[in-house]
Amino acid sequence: EFDVILSSAGDKKIQVIKEVRSLTSLGLKEAKDLVDNAPKPVLEKATKEDAEKAKAALEAAGGTVEIK
Repeated sequence: EFDVILSSAGDKKIQVIKEVRSLTSLGLKEAKDLVDNAPKPVLEKATKEDAEKAKAALEAAGGTVEIK
């Protein structure tokens, strides 16, 4: 099981917030709070495959991501 940690949103915070919302069931405010308070876990106890997909999606949106 893997945790996907958003280390930083980078310059494209809105894109990263949109990606967090698509990966989770969070609403706009919750997703924005998560991104604003990075580093924070986006996904917890994910499979390796899901963690890699989430990392790729968040990095494509401009975020810095770590998998633990």
